[in-house]
Amino acid sequence: MTALPSDVPEEVLRTSIVDRLFARADDPRPLFTHQDHGNGVEHTVTWADFVSRVRQVAGELRRVAEPGDRAAVLTGQDLNYPLAFFGALAAGLVAVPLMAPGSHAQRSRLAGVLADCGARVWLTSSAAAAKTREAGTPERLVVVDELSGPGADPLPVAPESPAYLQYTSGSTREPAGAVIPHRAIAAACWQAGRAYAVDEGTTCAGWIPFFHDMGLIQLLCLPVFAGARSVFMAPAEFVHRPARWLRQLADHPSVFTAAPNFAFDLAADAAAQAGDGLDLSGVRVALNGSEPIRPGTVARFQEVFGPLGFRPEAHRPSYGLAEATVYVASADAEGPRGATFDREALAQGKAIEVPDGVELVSVGRPLGQRVRIVRDGVARPEGLAGEIWIHGPNVATGYWGRGDADAFDAELDGVGGWLRTGDLGLFHRGDLYITGRLKDLIVIDGRNFHPQDIEAVAGAAHPDVRRDRVAAFGVTDEKGEGAVVVAEWAKDAAGHRKEVTRAVLQAVSREYDLTLRSVRLVAPGELPRTSSGKIARSATKSRYSRADG
Repeated sequence: MTALPSDVPEEVLRTSIVDRLFARADDPRPLFTHQDHGNGVEHTVTWADFVSRVRQVAGELRRVAEPGDRAAVLTGQDLNYPLAFFGALAAGLVAVPLMAPGSHAQRSRLAGVLADCGARVWLTSSAAAAKTREAGTPERLVVVDELSGPGADPLPVAPESPAYLQYTSGSTREPAGAVIPHRAIAAACWQAGRAYAVDEGTTCAGWIPFFHDMGLIQLLCLPVFAGARSVFMAPAEFVHRPARWLRQLADHPSVFTAAPNFAFDLAADAAAQAGDGLDLSGVRVALNGSEPIRPGTVARFQEVFGPLGFRPEAHRPSYGLAEATVYVASADAEGPRGATFDREALAQGKAIEVPDGVELVSVGRPLGQRVRIVRDGVARPEGLAGEIWIHGPNVATGYWGRGDADAFDAELDGVGGWLRTGDLGLFHRGDLYITGRLKDLIVIDGRNFHPQDIEAVAGAAHPDVRRDRVAAFGVTDEKGEGAVVVAEWAKDAAGHRKEVTRAVLQAVSREYDLTLRSVRLVAPGELPRTSSGKIARSATKSRYSRADG
């Protein structure tokens, strides 16, 4: 079977992220800064101090565990998280980035993941230790900020050995741990570093959870790989006050930040709360990814923050997934591009540009890997849609303990090792466009509908439908094939639900000539969401089916 060459240099793939960390053991510059808004303080650790503390964690882990054991990271989003993560890698363990135990729903998910990965060691902090103990009884519980002593140097690791398990957010399936080898971390950091021009002068800023693939790479691994600085806050502190993110971006030089599309909407809404003197001219790159990117969001963000120095080309729509470590494609230094396609043709898998149709934002072009559009095992030409397949050193080796090898070792044109993403897309004028999820596609009487298109129309149908809190999915029963929308209403909308329902029905019918089977309005916060904040369509469908069963 033919092998494809890698665009990532071999010397990069042979050098682990821990090697890069320890190579800067004498560096006095700041490495990680945690912005603790709850207490109104910042906590910063230098490269030198951080390496010294990682040695302590590695020494303790080598005493209580064996190389290859799984080590669950269960701390809050503070300086103890990177300490636990890199300490596990330095000890030759397989890190499992998770969250500190919180709500009952979080604990239920954590219990499933901890059982799936078989973590013998749990890493936590003194602040999270009590709740962590309530979540279960591991063989070993290590409180990383209470360790002392000289520690140990890192163990050498092979590029193909597992570094960590990245558990997927579970939007279309039960959470599964993608096995990320050490060479995939190096490859993904090299790809992202080249795509977004990250170097020693860059500030990697943001709030994305560290247990999410984007937060782990953008805020922890990439700064270490590139010799940059990371400044971060907890996700809840952004959600409670989005203006904090804006102030973070304005207060640091040469910023590279990343967030899902909804965060750019929240930030635009919160512009007035950021205070006077907000200057975003230092934001070099603002990666927009992890969920569908709306043209209206890109335009509004620029309209609000362009006068405050934010450059249009800094906005970088991107595409990635946990199974590819994180990075696949992104807009280049020219910034966002898009196209308007014929709606019916696009639903049937063809890209035909028209003056008036459905507008999509390009996620740019791949870097350091091969990307193909495939249908029925055959690569499709530009302009035709299909499943997105990926081949590169950034691809995971499979799911932990599961027989999903076919998804990671598909064959195309005599070459194995292709990742089947489950995402639908096409190339147009050289750019990649994401059109949906294979498992989410709604088929009614031979017509294809992408749920995110229906969700966008339903979300804009009435001001009392909560933006980006809508789920659309297909159903098949004795009535045949149909589509359902479940949406959260605004707090003051309970008194006129019929009006809101009618507006959604009419909007979807007008845009797609589709009569929805039903529209179900639920209270704010009732739609199931994944750990990364996305609407979980499969869980919503399951709940709807149970309610009507």
